[in-house]
Amino acid sequence: MRVSLLGSLACLVLTGAALADPGGPAAGLRGPSDRLGIGRAATPELLAAWDIDIRADGQGLPPGHGSVRDGAALFEARCAACHGAKGEGGSADALAGGQGSLATPKPVRTVGSYWPYATTLFDYIRRAMPFDAPQTLSADETYALSAYVLHLNGLLPQDAVLDAGALPAVVMPNRHGFTGDARPDIPVTAR
Repeated sequence: MRVSLLGSLACLVLTGAALADPGGPAAGLRGPSDRLGIGRAATPELLAAWDIDIRADGQGLPPGHGSVRDGAALFEARCAACHGAKGEGGSADALAGGQGSLATPKPVRTVGSYWPYATTLFDYIRRAMPFDAPQTLSADETYALSAYVLHLNGLLPQDAVLDAGALPAVVMPNRHGFTGDARPDIPVTAR
């Protein structure tokens, strides 16, 4: 026990001395990339490429548009293998159906039954789909797929076209099914 205590004490003394030495090995280094010799500073352009989040109110939606018809063809080619021909599910979750099931013992949580905002659908598709090649869809393709999935859930007619103005206007069936954050330090936002 005594050796262990002495060893620990010596280690603490040496570590403290190394940290207290302003001329030590880390002197003059400006950031992590200097210390490690890798990386580069993030530029505004680099950050902008990753700043692709979409808010519930539609802020952040890119220019573009997409129709239910175009979305149907894209869905068949890029999504049906995992989500089923009509969004009923397969190796991946169901995207359609489940309306009225949330209060039952076996709720079916789909885009049309559970999700509170249509803009969340666009955001998710844009970031994570297709599974084998995320972030490869154009804005027009993402609008089209969003339109088709909303159509599968009975929320858009066959001739609908979505864009940055129309998508946030889609009222989802479960929009008011979530409770707000009751913590006093979280601002209340309009639903």
